[in-house]
Amino acid sequence: MNPKPLQPKYIKRNISGVLLLDKPCGISSNRALQIIKRIFAASKAGHTGTLDPLATGLLPICLGEATKFSSALLGADKTYEAVLRLGYISTTGDAEGEISVAGDVKLTLQHVEAVVQSFIGIITQIPPMYSALKHQGKPLYAYARKGVEIERQPRTVTIYDLRVETLAGDEMCITVKCSTGTYVRTLAEDIGRALGCGGAYLTALRRSAVNDFDLSQSYTLDQLEAMPLSQRDRCLHPADSLLHNFSAVMLDSALVTSLLQGQMVAGPPSINGLMEGEKVRLYDREENFLGLGEVTAQGEIAPKRLMAEEISATGVHQA
Repeated sequence: MNPKPLQPKYIKRNISGVLLLDKPCGISSNRALQIIKRIFAASKAGHTGTLDPLATGLLPICLGEATKFSSALLGADKTYEAVLRLGYISTTGDAEGEISVAGDVKLTLQHVEAVVQSFIGIITQIPPMYSALKHQGKPLYAYARKGVEIERQPRTVTIYDLRVETLAGDEMCITVKCSTGTYVRTLAEDIGRALGCGGAYLTALRRSAVNDFDLSQSYTLDQLEAMPLSQRDRCLHPADSLLHNFSAVMLDSALVTSLLQGQMVAGPPSINGLMEGEKVRLYDREENFLGLGEVTAQGEIAPKRLMAEEISATGVHQA
């Protein structure tokens, strides 16, 4: 009996950057992350907030040094396109759960738009049982699968914009821009109840934007798999693309040397007007990104998270 041939192992690279992935339906965010890590031969990778397996769309993935700054997107505003089935409820809030009839659907577009507008602003949500929130060290969905209900505390989230795109029978398509922590499944259920339908559940969910990133900048797994490695590398955004909400500060060579040794440095005039504790993007005079700093009470800059010195402009470690 011939032994099975060994699978070739890829050689891991210290590559850094941000990939905007258009995640397909049916795989977890972690599975998508592992695929990206493999096809980029990356030694280190992490994503910036999960999408459910049934959800599709924008999933920013950080490679290498960019993982140091991934938390910048964890609190980012997001935009979703969602399809709701009105008059029904699901045990999970989406098409994966047990579906049951909740009420009649006799709606006009004018009435629907008026009700939907009432959700814009600061609202309160009770997180769903089928979520990754932890209770005593275990995710809520682990309890839900055993039929155990855990009391959850309400939380406030912000709905910045909410539009009805189409309404046909018991199906409604909406676009929602919301703050981090918003459960679109819960929003769908609450909209269904407010419309007098008894509830609603999601049949499809697609994330179209995270902060300033949107789907027009993204790539699918199939597109990436078909590319040679050198072309894939050109799909990466630089690590500082995660930090555009912070002010940029340029430092001269002497200050750069001190900063990279972990020392606080005198702040240049450009930080005048910034408050103590504000984060700033740091660059040298050649506009190479150095990392993230923080303004001190004395007007100095304290290093917080710095890029490895050997990272080049291409994002690949230089030996």
